[in-house]
Amino acid sequence: MAMERILIVDDSEMNREILTDMLGGEYEILEACNGKEAITLLNKRSTEISLVLLDMVMPEMNGIEVLDVMKKNSWLTDTPVIMISADDSADTIHKAYELGVTEFIHRPFDDLIVRRRCQNVINLYAKQRKLMGLFADQFYEREKESKMMIDILAHIVEFRNNECGMHVVNVQTYTNILAEAMAEKTDKYGLTPEKISLITKTAALHDVGKICIPDAVLNKPGRLTDEEFAIMKSHSAVGSEMLNDLPFHKNEPLVKMAYAVARWHHERWDGRGYPDRLVGDDIPIEAQLVSLADVYDALTAERCYKKAFSHATALEMITKGECGQFNPLLIECLNERAEQMRLVKEGGADLNAEYDVREFAKELLKSDALYSSDRLLHLLEYEKMKSRFFEGITGGCSFEYNAESKMLTISENAAKVLGVEETIIDPVHSEQLIGVFGQEKLRELSAAFRSLPPENPIVQFNFHEVEGEPKLFRITDSSETNIQTPANTKYTTYKLVCRATFTIAEPQRYTGVIGKLVPLESEYGIMKGANIGDLKGML
Repeated sequence: MAMERILIVDDSEMNREILTDMLGGEYEILEACNGKEAITLLNKRSTEISLVLLDMVMPEMNGIEVLDVMKKNSWLTDTPVIMISADDSADTIHKAYELGVTEFIHRPFDDLIVRRRCQNVINLYAKQRKLMGLFADQFYEREKESKMMIDILAHIVEFRNNECGMHVVNVQTYTNILAEAMAEKTDKYGLTPEKISLITKTAALHDVGKICIPDAVLNKPGRLTDEEFAIMKSHSAVGSEMLNDLPFHKNEPLVKMAYAVARWHHERWDGRGYPDRLVGDDIPIEAQLVSLADVYDALTAERCYKKAFSHATALEMITKGECGQFNPLLIECLNERAEQMRLVKEGGADLNAEYDVREFAKELLKSDALYSSDRLLHLLEYEKMKSRFFEGITGGCSFEYNAESKMLTISENAAKVLGVEETIIDPVHSEQLIGVFGQEKLRELSAAFRSLPPENPIVQFNFHEVEGEPKLFRITDSSETNIQTPANTKYTTYKLVCRATFTIAEPQRYTGVIGKLVPLESEYGIMKGANIGDLKGML
């Protein structure tokens, strides 16, 4: 079993040696002689470190500043901190506790107290991680069982209707695709990620009323008579009444939305639908979305009364109004996401599974369980390892900036090229970067990144590496391919491709930027043959 790791952060070599002697027999010890060195280590290995022993008073970056960075990067969720200090004033202790310190150790050190407090804190956090891991597993099982019950009920209806078993799954997936497209197009309908999730779940119950339709009508292979058609149409009202008559849960958001979907998914934009002949946006948006998803799937699937239409034919029929009138914005969404819909129809994309994973991840993030699940932490660490490996073998020069913590992380190769540290706090005011690029250019880049909109987050610059001692570096607009240099001076120009990052929740908020250098010839190690357009898709 691997030993737990403790990071000792203290500018006094003697203090580090004393603590190492006390703890080294039970734990693997990492050392940092100042706050900046500690942040660099944590940035690379935070998930591997079980505890940080942090000195309060240090040059360059003191203990409070280190805690502030740790808090903004969410490292304190899984990496506890014991503060080391000879200062036991109330103000100092209060400030440290506010920033997330778990315990205090006062100098001079007592061997028993140091070992016991370290062991207690590590054990406490290990139990917390285990509990949160169990919570994550239970949450997933609960969500899976809830979805399963809805799907079972929906498939019972399909079984009676002799429909394809994928109808419910397809309608849910198409609904999700259309809802996300509508959310990108307008905020008129308040389609938050949470609301889209709820609409997608309730889409499975749109035809629940068909469970009360006689088999002779439901599965008749030929054309229905007017009387039979009236019976068939009654399923929307019957389904909504079934949901409204529930003796429990009727006031839950899911049940209320399921009622709207079941009752009004056959209404049409021009008022020629049923059962209530609603017009335009009097039809709830959830019913509009499910309605179009249902029609598209019905057209492209084989039924007892018809053959399946092709994807292109179905789009043409819907667009021309042969299946009733739909919200013009919704038709735009359908056409914009047509290829995505086709992939689902042809089985080329498991978007429903992708949706489940995405929603599960969102819930974990909201509950902080993501940071405490050992399995998910392992996956995150694996992704980091892959990234570092590919950076190494391609000679990659990349960076990542976290706007919340004001921390810039530069790949090892890029740091060597620029002659700077791999982790830089507050890069706009960093003397290292000012010496490389100049204060004005750093401010200009920062403003350019912050002005990027979520719908168009990618920007390119030219990065010029000028030969000489010392090296010079220039960043210009992508339209400027040449720079002025002394006679006979050679320089190499690269593309600096950058992407701004934003929060998932609406309204989207700028969170930072990622970027990478790419040679103009686009011959970049194993990425040979890729062009800037390909890279845009990757970023």
